[in-house]
Amino acid sequence: MEKENTVEFMVSGRYALFSDPINRMGGEKLSYQIPTYQALKGILESVYWKPTFIWYIDELRVMNYIKTQSQGIRPINYTGGNTLSIYSYLVDVQYQVKAHFEWNYNRPELEQDRNENKHYLIAKRMIKRGGRRDIFLGTRECQGYVEPCKFGEGEGKYDNYGEISFGLMFHGFDYPDEACGEVGRDKMVARLWVPIMIDGYIRFIRPDECEIKRELAAMRMKEFNENNFSGLKEFEEGGEILGMDW
Repeated sequence: MEKENTVEFMVSGRYALFSDPINRMGGEKLSYQIPTYQALKGILESVYWKPTFIWYIDELRVMNYIKTQSQGIRPINYTGGNTLSIYSYLVDVQYQVKAHFEWNYNRPELEQDRNENKHYLIAKRMIKRGGRRDIFLGTRECQGYVEPCKFGEGEGKYDNYGEISFGLMFHGFDYPDEACGEVGRDKMVARLWVPIMIDGYIRFIRPDECEIKRELAAMRMKEFNENNFSGLKEFEEGGEILGMDW
C-alpha cells in the first residue's frame, strides 16, 4: 500500500560504483549490478533529510541495461610509492525510485518537528531542484543527477524480461538512532538480503524484515543539544515557517 508521503524520482549518472562495504578490502573495487538499499537511502538523504524522520526505499526500477567497465585507478597511497588498482564501474545508469518517510521515534526531543505536510512538500521541491547536496552514485567520483518522475512511466530495458536473482547482497546499516526497539540500540549492524528483479522492478524489504544480520561494532546514539546542533531551536519554534523557506 502506497504511503501518502511517497516521493518518486529518477536518478542517473555516467558511472556508478555500489560496492560491498563489509568485504571491501585493499585497493580493488567491484560494483554490485544494482544499487543497494543503503546507497539509494543516502541519495535521498542528500536530496532532503532531517533527524526527525527516516527514509524508507520501497521500490526500484532499472531503466538501462546493466553494463560494467573496468578502469585502472591510482588511489592515494599514504605510505608512498605508486599503486595501481582496478575499479569496475556500472556505466550509463538510470533508475526510477519510490520511497517514503516515517517518524524517527528514537528522537523524542524533535517531536515538535513532526509536520508531515511540511517535510513532504520540501522533499518534493528539493527533488525538483536536484537535491540540497551533491548526489553520488555509491562513491564520490560518480556524480549523480536527480529529477522528478512518475514511477513506472516510460520504457525500461528490462520490461517483460522476466526474473533475475542477484544472490546475497548488502542491504544497509542499522544505526543506533534508527534502531527498532531496544535490540540494536547500542550497536551498528549490517543487513543482508537476496534481491530479485522482475521485469526491471525490485521491491525492497524493510530493514526490520532482513533476517541476515552481522554486528559490526558498538556505537552510541548521538545526542542533540545546544552545544553540538545549532538548529535545535528550529524544531521548537517556528519550524513550519523555517522549513517552508528552504
